[in-house]
Amino acid sequence: MSTSTALGGAAVQPAFLSKERIIAKPGFNRWLVPPAALAIHLCIGMAYGFSVFWLPLSKAIGVSAPVACTPDMGFFAQMFASTCDWQISMLGWIYTLFFIFLGCSAAIWGGWLEHAGPRKAGVVSALCWCGGLLISALGIYTHQIWLMWLGSGVIGGIGLGLGYISPVSTLIKWFPDKRGMATGMAIMGFGGGAMVGAPLATALMGHFASADGVGVWQSFVVMAVIYFIFMIGGALGYRVPPTGWKPEGWTAPAAKAKNAMITNRHVHVSVAWKTPQFRLVWLVLCLNVSAGIGILGMASPLLQEVFAGKLLGNDLTFSQLSADQLKAIAAIAAGFTGLLSLFNIGGRFFWASCSDYIGRKATYFVFFALGFVLYASVPTLGHMGSIALFVAAFCVVLSMYGGGFATVPAYLADLFGTQMVGAIHGRLLTAWAAAGVLGPVLVNYLREYQLSHGVARADAYDITLYILAGLLVLGFICNLMIRPVADKYFMTDAELAAEQAIGHDKGADATTSLEWKASPGSKPLVIAAWLAVGIPLAWGVWITLQKTAVLFH
Repeated sequence: MSTSTALGGAAVQPAFLSKERIIAKPGFNRWLVPPAALAIHLCIGMAYGFSVFWLPLSKAIGVSAPVACTPDMGFFAQMFASTCDWQISMLGWIYTLFFIFLGCSAAIWGGWLEHAGPRKAGVVSALCWCGGLLISALGIYTHQIWLMWLGSGVIGGIGLGLGYISPVSTLIKWFPDKRGMATGMAIMGFGGGAMVGAPLATALMGHFASADGVGVWQSFVVMAVIYFIFMIGGALGYRVPPTGWKPEGWTAPAAKAKNAMITNRHVHVSVAWKTPQFRLVWLVLCLNVSAGIGILGMASPLLQEVFAGKLLGNDLTFSQLSADQLKAIAAIAAGFTGLLSLFNIGGRFFWASCSDYIGRKATYFVFFALGFVLYASVPTLGHMGSIALFVAAFCVVLSMYGGGFATVPAYLADLFGTQMVGAIHGRLLTAWAAAGVLGPVLVNYLREYQLSHGVARADAYDITLYILAGLLVLGFICNLMIRPVADKYFMTDAELAAEQAIGHDKGADATTSLEWKASPGSKPLVIAAWLAVGIPLAWGVWITLQKTAVLFH
């Protein structure tokens, strides 16, 4: 079927970035789409690794040591100050802005993405993310932190949101037989972005650092160029299947078994968010993420303060350790953090793939039930001094944190259909933004409160962990309450046809093939595409494993 339109008797090719232009032809290999998604997610996933810049930027003026602002200089004055260094607390606002604007942009423009297609969304994401890095580089060069907030935090955050949701709907449509695995592969890249980007940034800063500067703005420029190449390559690699396409020989679930939780009909995004199912899945994601994200941000101090000298084979408390001993346990804690990141990434693929076999609802039951047991057990494991079991418990917990992100798009597709799942997923990501506030606030402020009331450092996390376990009980109840969507919420055939017309979706006609095998000649291209994203990811894993090795010495 031609995607050209007739104008005055002549065929007019659709615009290069349009959705019509990227409708796949028979023989296209669907395994080319996941590496395209990974190329984008590995780049924007560097948002998790931005903390690698905080210490160098905190001495961008002084270079060897920070130049403190005068005590009478207020917050707004520091925003425009160019003669004193930034505090890390001010730099940390970039991280907050990342996830606020990720959630907002995904919610606001998710519907546009469904109509415009993943290629256009991917290109816009690349322009925002990489353009934001360049604006931040200018902010560092001129020492204006508001430019960094605007560049990376606001504009880059918009790029994060669009890039994050750009492949979701497309992958689910290409892999109706493996919805969880397909989205897990892509979202695994977001979790792995910092593993690749952080060591790259460290190497670049080391290369550009001099007696006159810390080398950060130059690193931002180089990374913007590298990321732009990868992200544009990924965006141009996107293809969408014609409406109704399915893998050769595959039968829809409804034809194989009675599974009420999987629908073959579709709910419009403007209706989906009003359903009880959407609100319950929102709470499920928020509660699962809140429990994990709070621990992820405090993993290093948590291990150091709970075990202190036990990490070195003695019984000294944290306050009794010498400077050299503190450095030694900090290195061990860095290895712990690296190990958690590996399980975060692996869990995204593992749990999402498992959900294809046991179902999304059952997968979240595992997250909440097992998570409750582990969170409630960790304080006891800490008091027992069992470092191995303590570390193992958190590794499983972080795998389920990542798995929650990767499984939820398929959960939404099961409940609301695939037509507008990208837009629905975009609105659901506001739960991530909420969890990004709730989780860290619970962990950080409860810790500070207990320390201020004389609680020993080794015991300062106990109540927090029990509260996080309680959040998982609430999540279990919310997941239990999720039922199939009522018939009244689904689009009629006429409404679906109208939506597909707006979205430039092409259905079947006399010449459309809706079932095909991949062309044998596509295999070399598939291998090349996977190598392009696999080599950087493998390098990041190797670097992380080297850091993790200190845990086992």
